Amino acid sequence: MAIPTPRQVSDSPPDDRWRSAHLGRLMGLALRRFDARVLYLMAHDPNVPLALSNLAAREQIGAAHVHITRHLGLHGSRLTELAQSAGISKQAMGDLVTQCEAWDLVRREPDPLDARARRIVFTATGLLWLEAFRLAVARAENEFRAQVGEDIATVVALGLEAYGS
Repeated sequence: MAIPTPRQVSDSPPDDRWRSAHLGRLMGLALRRFDARVLYLMAHDPNVPLALSNLAAREQIGAAHVHITRHLGLHGSRLTELAQSAGISKQAMGDLVTQCEAWDLVRREPDPLDARARRIVFTATGLLWLEAFRLAVARAENEFRAQVGEDIATVVALGLEAYGS
């Protein structure tokens, strides 16, 4: 028995609406919107150093840079740990760290547990940035709750937590 070709199954064009409405795409769109809102709020936070605020406002700091803000441990992290936590390559994370060093968000210092290794740690400016990130995330989450309702926001958060773990 021959396997039918797609044209033999139907002469009408295939329905591909699923491509724009599947869960992965919806989560990706929501993440991009959330990150963009967080960066906008950070760019307009009066406690963020002006140079960083200007970089964020001109979209020079993007969602990729948020990986460092989101994943760098308060007591520092090795580059490999940071890259693994963010789900990107060590080389890509190294490039992000280099940019963030130039902006005085982070610095590399010797690892006290391994003289051959380096740790990436927040600078004083980086800690201000981290606090602005915390406040912007809280505000964006509150805006999400206001838009979709408390019950739906709770279900979404619980569902994403269960799915991601």
